[in-house]
Amino acid sequence: MATQIKKLSGSPVTSAQKRQMPDGESPSIRMPRIAAVSFGRETCGSLEQAEQREWLVTNGIGGFASGTVSGNLTRRYHGLLLAALHPPVGRTQMVAKFDETARYNGADYPLSTNRWVSGTVEPKGYLNIESFHLEGTTPVWRFAIGDALLEKHIWMQQGENTTFVQYSLIRASNALELECKALVNYRDYHSTTHAGNWQMQVEPIGHGIKIMAFDGATPFYLSSREASIETRHDWHRDYFLPLEQYRGLDTSEDHLLAGVFRLQLQQGQSATLVLSTNPDAELDGIKSLADRKRLEDSLLAVWENTNKLASSAPVWIEQLVLNANQFVVKRELPGDPDARSIIAGYHWFGDWGRDTMIALPGLLITTGHFDIARTVLLAFARYIDRGMLPNNFPDAGGTPEYNTVDAALWYFEAVRQYFDATHDTETLVKLFPALSEIIDAHLQGTRYNIHADGSDGLLYAGEEGVQLTWMDARVGSKVITPRIGKPVEINALWYNALRTMATLAPAAGQAAEPFHKLADRVKTSFSKFWDETQGYCYDVIDAPGIGNDSSLRPNQIFAVSLPESPLSPSQQKSVVDVCARRLLTSHGLRSLAMGVSEYDGHYGGSPQHRDGIYHQGTVWGWLIGPFVLAHLRVYKNPEISRRFLEPMGNQITTAGLGTLSEIFDGDAPFHPRGCIAQAWTVGEVLRSWRATLP
Repeated sequence: MATQIKKLSGSPVTSAQKRQMPDGESPSIRMPRIAAVSFGRETCGSLEQAEQREWLVTNGIGGFASGTVSGNLTRRYHGLLLAALHPPVGRTQMVAKFDETARYNGADYPLSTNRWVSGTVEPKGYLNIESFHLEGTTPVWRFAIGDALLEKHIWMQQGENTTFVQYSLIRASNALELECKALVNYRDYHSTTHAGNWQMQVEPIGHGIKIMAFDGATPFYLSSREASIETRHDWHRDYFLPLEQYRGLDTSEDHLLAGVFRLQLQQGQSATLVLSTNPDAELDGIKSLADRKRLEDSLLAVWENTNKLASSAPVWIEQLVLNANQFVVKRELPGDPDARSIIAGYHWFGDWGRDTMIALPGLLITTGHFDIARTVLLAFARYIDRGMLPNNFPDAGGTPEYNTVDAALWYFEAVRQYFDATHDTETLVKLFPALSEIIDAHLQGTRYNIHADGSDGLLYAGEEGVQLTWMDARVGSKVITPRIGKPVEINALWYNALRTMATLAPAAGQAAEPFHKLADRVKTSFSKFWDETQGYCYDVIDAPGIGNDSSLRPNQIFAVSLPESPLSPSQQKSVVDVCARRLLTSHGLRSLAMGVSEYDGHYGGSPQHRDGIYHQGTVWGWLIGPFVLAHLRVYKNPEISRRFLEPMGNQITTAGLGTLSEIFDGDAPFHPRGCIAQAWTVGEVLRSWRATLP
């Protein structure tokens, strides 16, 4: 079936859009001083290089769009519209991509790129990409088409499952025709589609097409004021996904060609395609892009107003300030429709309690968004149950899972940093009962044998078959690092929480002395963690059947980096030095020292293999923050400590563009792995960078 709808001429570029144009200016738009992420043909023209670099745009409710610089899909999580149907979860791929062809002066120029299961790469549109850069968080391509230059922007509407794809003809001597083939889908974002004889309903509507994947599915809409549109229903099969092959998962996928959008542009004109679950979505791309830029201007303005030295920050730090906002999402709660949470990482994580509390200070407090930080802290207080915070909220919604020992302990540190920055006594008074509830529950005992040992006041946690610390990998029924007993970082957090309560209690109108007494006892008992022969802390003590585990892992760094340390100054120095010698890399700390039989320095392979080595030598980016803070505490040299962060400035151009990865190989050259954008990596880099300033 082919139904012609209508055709409108391209709309002229207004002054609000001139920022996109060469030498254009718009005084009201304030973006980073220079593009922190920018490539020319040396990268864009190499498929190997261009497809390894991934862009990400988000909508503040859990939905996102993502892809590669080259334009081909390399993983199941790529697409132009991955809508959060139950914000911030229920993420569903609806629009995979546009396959674009430009016709100019009698010749055709492919702009898109596809890899096929056969091994063929066709078309090879990446060869026509002259440059790529980020404007804020918005990816921008420039295609050289003869003497013409076509610019493409992709962004999302904040608070709505709507993606904009805008084309602007920057330079041309004649009209340019653009054909955009819309490839759609409808699936959970963790899966892949093999279509068989699946029939979707594709029907024309005003300014576009409506797609109903099946009865009961959420309809979605592809629209444009400037295009003529032809409906189609043709499955394109066997797209090859190379990153899924690396991850040991299904390597191919089918997408439905649902419509062809045709545009005609003269120099200075632009046109926008809008993809949305909202039938009444805004179709004015120029207005929407200006709104996006104003939002990002405001984020940078808040950052600069909060940090007096922000204007001298390197451009990569400024880029991470913008990226920080991509993790903040709306999570509606009963009686609180504006509650907020933090997505742990893109592409595949939801909002996790532990990750939220670790990332919150860097993402929200360092950047000056105290109102959002307060909202998140109050929202999570509602979920405290038996003294525990949720580990995660299931993708499909429903009851959160309470299987983490440290999320509640990180909550104290997030509250402490919030109060230290704001002196917001009103909020502290609201939160203090929740904090007291957590302390009481740990003293009395709660799930999974989590309790304060009556003999020494230290926290014990764990049961067979349950993973409770941040080292929580599991393969089938086997917990890789069970760490049952008294883990070192849990007790460093426990001590820090007790001292925090003693500090906050007077401001909340409560007595501090009970918390001081508990903390004093824990500090005395913490000496059990010190292994005099090795010169560093045991990772776990009182482990059943093991006793004390002397594996050199990074968890002891928190006994130095947290504000309240139970270690002596000489012990603190020893911990920092051994971590620097044996765990430190350019991008974080190894999860296990090299040289032991369990160590594996290459992260890849099947899900089972990857889970098995997740904490057995893999480098974790977020740990660079605690290391920098610990180094600063011991050596008191801010400039030297700050230099440990500089390699992260290069990372924003390597994998996830403008952001930082979750993990890296343990062996040099420490290739980025895992999620391309991880909240606690970004948060801890921002927080520790700020801590090294005067």
